[in-house]
Amino acid sequence: MPNRVVVGSQWGDEGKAKIVDFLTLYADIIVRFQGGANAGHTVKAEGKEFIFHLIPSGIMHPNKICIIGNGVVFDPKQAVLEIKDLVSKGISVDNRILIAENAHVVLPWHITSDKLKEARAGSSAIGTTGRGIGPCYSDKVNRHGVRVGDLLNEKDLRPRIEAIAEFRNEEFKKMFEAEAIDPEPVIKEYLELGQQLKPYICDTVSYLHEKLKEKKQIIFEGAQGTILDVDHGTYPFVTSSNTVAGYASCGSGVGPIAIEQVIGVVKAYTTRVGNGPFPTELTNETGETLRKIGGEFGATTGRPRRCGWFDAPVVRKAVAVNGLTHLAITKLDVLDSFKEIKICSGYNIEGKNLQSFPNRLSQVSLCEPVYEILPGWESSTSNCRSWADLPPNAQKYLTRISELAGVKIGMISIGAKRDESILVDME
Repeated sequence: MPNRVVVGSQWGDEGKAKIVDFLTLYADIIVRFQGGANAGHTVKAEGKEFIFHLIPSGIMHPNKICIIGNGVVFDPKQAVLEIKDLVSKGISVDNRILIAENAHVVLPWHITSDKLKEARAGSSAIGTTGRGIGPCYSDKVNRHGVRVGDLLNEKDLRPRIEAIAEFRNEEFKKMFEAEAIDPEPVIKEYLELGQQLKPYICDTVSYLHEKLKEKKQIIFEGAQGTILDVDHGTYPFVTSSNTVAGYASCGSGVGPIAIEQVIGVVKAYTTRVGNGPFPTELTNETGETLRKIGGEFGATTGRPRRCGWFDAPVVRKAVAVNGLTHLAITKLDVLDSFKEIKICSGYNIEGKNLQSFPNRLSQVSLCEPVYEILPGWESSTSNCRSWADLPPNAQKYLTRISELAGVKIGMISIGAKRDESILVDME
């Protein structure tokens, strides 16, 4: 099987974890390559539900290796909690979780700064999860961050913590009139966390290159979605990292020629958490119905997701900037009861037709969806296990999505469980 990148191709929350968990059947190693504990990946397998924020979704499979790559901003407290939860539920983690020693660490200052800035912004807030992701990436590019390897001895950690403390505490005092954080307890706590995580910390880049030589199959798991990418999304209402497939190389240390497939995960409709423009958003009873049937509440924050019809220009942009080779369609079953279903095929902006998703936020806010109306199938798809099993109108709906996106469908999910999946064409 090929090495694959799996990325979200809308605004995140597309169900990537389910797709990664299923495809892990055909892989050896799963690498999370960006984002942080602001991601919530839910996996249901063997009668249990797991919500991962850092550990790659493939951990549910015995004998698979899961790597947290250097492109992730790493919260050691969250990682320890997830590892303990896995162990308590009988999932073996020994020699199966590896953490990049050059990944950057989320510290208390980052979380506090994140929350203070959102509170101060008021109605202009981005709508972050408050997990410290943006401030940690900011320290990374400002070259005074802490990396995972620094947690292993005080000589490395202390000067890094003290540098951040000086900068962030001054910020808290002058900008927010907030209390300073004492660096000494932080140094002590994070050295202890380093010792707990020591068995997992290593040079993951060298490890991956050795495994590539051995012809091991790798899945690169992304977080969030393409339209939240810091370069290609609805800036400034975006996340603080590059969510697109190209960053799989940067965030893992594996060159792009090793990647053979890029799978874009999309819901059969569209959702968004947080603030910012959303052209196909439904603020009526239909939107509430999608939210209720789909269980559309954030895995990290519990916030209700904004819901709308499938937006083809959004997915076309994802196809372009990720180089998608396949679509994986999730939550098709949520549409089972609808008499008719709409697809946004393009936009009108001030009387002009637009087929592409705009780069400028002001233009996105002006987009009026142009809809195609397709008949629903009004029957359950939950027991379907092949394309032929799907109702004819469901096949027509999926075919039209594929035509509008310009890429073939590789997989369809019709439920949360691993076996509620249909492989269509993954060649």
